[in-house]
Parts: sequence; C-alpha cells; structure tokens
Amino acid sequence: MADKTVLLAGQRLPAIGQGTWYMGEDASARREEAMALRAGVDCGLTLIDTAEMYAEGGAEEVVGEAIRGIRDRVFVVSKVYPWNAGGSNMAAACEASLRRLGTDHLDLYLLHWRGNYSLQETVTAMEKLVEQGKIRYWGVSNLDYADMQELWQVKGGEACAANQVLYHLASRGIEYDLLPWCQQHSMPVMAYCPLAQAGRLRRGLFANPTVQAIADVHQATVAQVLLAWVIRQHGIMAIPKAATVKHVEENAAALTLTLSEEEQALLDSAFPAPGHKTALDVV
Repeated sequence: MADKTVLLAGQRLPAIGQGTWYMGEDASARREEAMALRAGVDCGLTLIDTAEMYAEGGAEEVVGEAIRGIRDRVFVVSKVYPWNAGGSNMAAACEASLRRLGTDHLDLYLLHWRGNYSLQETVTAMEKLVEQGKIRYWGVSNLDYADMQELWQVKGGEACAANQVLYHLASRGIEYDLLPWCQQHSMPVMAYCPLAQAGRLRRGLFANPTVQAIADVHQATVAQVLLAWVIRQHGIMAIPKAATVKHVEENAAALTLTLSEEEQALLDSAFPAPGHKTALDVV
C-alpha cells in the first residue's frame, strides 16, 4: 500500500506515519489506542511518533503496549522536553522514555522545541546517546529557518536527521523558506497536525467545497485528500493521530491517492501559500 516513501534516518519509510498526541490521557481508551497503533503497523504505517510530553509519558506507555513483540517492525520516534535537552537531564529523560516504551533504543530522538539549553549542549548530549546505543539518530522539532541556520553552525549540527513542524493545507508558511532549505539539504520534514487541530481552522478545511469535490472524485474522505496533499512533495512525511482501527486504515489508504496537477492548482487557489515570511506555526 505504501506507494509513497521518505528516506528518514537511513531508512525508507512510508510517507504517512502515526502520531500519538493526546493518547494515554484516558485510561479506559488505552487498549483501543494501542490496538489502533498496532493495526497501523499491520497496514504499513511503521513509524510511530510520540513524546515524553504527551500525557506526561502516558502516550509512550501506549506505544510500548502496541509494539510489544513487534519492535523490530517499528521505527520509534520520541521527543525530549526543552528543559531536559542537555547533559544528565537528557540522559535521564531518554532512559525514562525507553522504560515506558519497553525498548532499549529509539530510532529517532527529537528536541521538542528550543529552550534554555544551547543547541551545542543539545547536540553534544544527543551524540552521547548515539554513542551509547540509546538512540540511532537525532533531530529537532519546531525549529524555523533561522534556527536551522544556527544549528548548521554548531559542531555536529549537520547530523540532524529530521525537522518536525506543523504543516497542513491551511498552514503553508514553511513553504516560503524552511521547506526549500530542508529539501536542499535532503532533510526530511515530519508534518504534525496534517489535518489541522480541532477548531475553526479544521472545520474550515473539512467543509471547504473544493476539498470536498476532490474527495468525491476520488471516492475518498476529505482527510485522505488532505494527507495526500501534505505528502505530494518528496521528503515530507505526515504523522496524523488515529485512535481507532477504522481511522488508521483510512489514513493508510491515503498513500495510494495521488492528486492531479489540476487538483493541486485548485487547492492552491483555495488555500494559497504566503508570498512572504511568516512566523512558524506551533501548537
């Protein structure tokens, strides 16, 4: 089913992965959440993204349950709080994440957003975790164009394997400078909230007549069209959350949906990219 792939941290992966934000918050829903993640792996969505922030480790515990017995089939990503992103704090945070996930290593460990630690301190701590075999690769999240320029000047900074940022049809600011820079440097972009967060913006996307008409043509859901739009360019992976088996199967099916140039032009007209620099959207 995985027609579209991304080369991430030395591994070829489907261009749609699985997000876990808000998982692990309701104990009664944990079993269904874990089942959905496992079903996603069975559908080929082998990357699972989580963070120590999500439900204060609860989401990592859900992932740990989902990947039990199939760890070798899954590419596991987690993120470290900014206040844990250096020195012994990062070592302790990583150990805690590994314990909750029930694994001895992470495939990719991301700085969740910038904090008081310098980028050099964070890179040095990441490199130590790589040397110890606790993580295979490291990357960043919520870093804008200027941040990436700064990272590239830090010793070891060019080993950054990915940048995870907010990106969807109604939030296209990264297309002005950050996305072209990442593509120029062959750095994958992981798009979180690819369907937009709940609220007015999401409702506007899902109710848009252009998006709906394209979905009807493809006999697809609006969500599938939005995911297909996000991964239309090389080097971009979408990581939507799906808390039910039905939802994750729909997400996986979006890998087979290809938008025509005409359809992309219609979406560009309905949701134009900004023609100037805008602040990086973060939620």
